[in-house]
Amino acid sequence: MPTYYEILEVSRESTLEEIRTAYRRLALTYHPDKNPGDRVAEDRFKQISEAYQVLADPEKRQLYDLYGDAGLAGLDLGGFEDIFSSFGEVFEDFFSFGRSRNRPDQPQPGADLRQPVVLTLEEAARGLDTSLSVERRVSCPRCQGDGAEPGCPRQTCSCCRGKGQVSQSQGLLKIFNTCPDCQGAGVIITSPCSACQGAGVINEKKQIQVHIPPGVDTGTRLRLRGEGEAGRHGAPPGDLYLEMCVAPHPIFTRKRQDLYYRSQISFVEAALGTEVEVPTLTASARLAIPPGTQPGASFRIPGLGLPGLRGKSAGDLLVVVDLQTPTQLSVQQKQLLQEFLRLKDTGGLDGFKGMGA
Repeated sequence: MPTYYEILEVSRESTLEEIRTAYRRLALTYHPDKNPGDRVAEDRFKQISEAYQVLADPEKRQLYDLYGDAGLAGLDLGGFEDIFSSFGEVFEDFFSFGRSRNRPDQPQPGADLRQPVVLTLEEAARGLDTSLSVERRVSCPRCQGDGAEPGCPRQTCSCCRGKGQVSQSQGLLKIFNTCPDCQGAGVIITSPCSACQGAGVINEKKQIQVHIPPGVDTGTRLRLRGEGEAGRHGAPPGDLYLEMCVAPHPIFTRKRQDLYYRSQISFVEAALGTEVEVPTLTASARLAIPPGTQPGASFRIPGLGLPGLRGKSAGDLLVVVDLQTPTQLSVQQKQLLQEFLRLKDTGGLDGFKGMGA
């Protein structure tokens, strides 16, 4: 089953404007009015519209990024009629019908940023308060994001007269194209800002204090609102997503919130029973191994795994038993084992009755 990003042929890092552009392009291609009677195109158009409804909505997109389809359960994604009602906007944007399209000088929300955070298993268990260095683009303090040198205001584009578009007539059809002089901005910067060279933004490295809650796992994403790149022309900044990566541990294996530890005991201890010391992420615990324990047997110690996120209960520590086979035996040990084997073969040990040699 393709993801919504694959349906719209965009990446997970795509901006909202890139998602809109992809939606308009695909919607024009697969719209049923252009493909009458084609059920495949109709189904494709439904998928495209559903994907757009999710990815164009910041809250729905966040839920989808975090939890996939499960995060959208119970949400109204619109029906078939809702999908078709939005298509008029697509044609308006592509063919204009005399209306002006969004221009580059209009407010544009800042891009979201993603930054990996590598943690040890111990840090993931107890949580972490740390400082991260983040590189991002912020609004230029000299021109306040305008792009023009202070005291040198922008001038209305003489080519398009500030509309951002120029028209061309082909028979009865009038086609609108982006103005080649101002690139659709409607204005021209004659004196670019000396600090940002007209971009309106500059690069900044900032230290951000971050609290990582206990229980995170590889793939967990934390969202810091407003810590992304600056918006343009008064629009809000984007968000910063911290993507957790928990490093492998030398003795523990993690499966969700449970921890697995392999404890090695001798076959004599397995047969007679014993008590072993088991390390945990915070201290150590004692575990009783009952007589007759078989290789690979596991014992659960409740609550000694990883803490649960968002108030969920903690995981458990599972101890898996591995048996050690001795490689160097004394003469006396060999004699005892040979006697043990003789008793097993003659059925003299209840625990081995009925077993083959």
